[in-house]
Amino acid sequence: MAKDTLSIEETCDMMIAVADKIIESEPILTDADRALGDGDHGVGMERGMNAVKDALADAKFPSVGKVFMGVGMAMMSSMGGASGAIYGTFFRSGGKALGDAEALDAAGVATFFKAGADNVMSRGGAKPGDKTMVDALVPAAEKAAEATGGSVSDALTAASNGAESGKEASKAMIATMGRAKTLGEKSVGLPDAGAVSVSIIVAKMADFAAS
Repeated sequence: MAKDTLSIEETCDMMIAVADKIIESEPILTDADRALGDGDHGVGMERGMNAVKDALADAKFPSVGKVFMGVGMAMMSSMGGASGAIYGTFFRSGGKALGDAEALDAAGVATFFKAGADNVMSRGGAKPGDKTMVDALVPAAEKAAEATGGSVSDALTAASNGAESGKEASKAMIATMGRAKTLGEKSVGLPDAGAVSVSIIVAKMADFAAS
């Protein structure tokens, strides 16, 4: 049964489910990154999400925002490098924007994604069209903002649709950042690995809220 809101405990369970899904998807992420970069994205995300599972296991959080901030801290401290900083920034800043909310609703989803996407762009310097994870994050935030009048399930489904569309759109882009930029026009036709990760993360969040 689709959920109207998610409690703190349910938000925690959702992120553990997301972690399991990313760990399971490591080969997909590795292949996506190998095509455009050095191929370490999958292993890095797997390491980060194993740390997330450890951080959330049996933990008690005072708000849904603190759950997401805990996810961000775990990824930042375990992954290292640019990916750890960027994914950590996304979850930490999105969680911080939720304040002391004790449940995640549709408006909270929109707040989370908007703050997360804005801070990723501010920290990493990427903008839509650069063929990065931002190309999935920004449309996820935009679609979530259009669904604030419904349930948390509606908002996460909208965000997931946005992320998926953004990931697909990244295939047509020429990479201008990271290792992939050295490929120039050879990067066309392939999705950005970070955008693939984002689409998987948001799709699992939506699946959890819809069940």
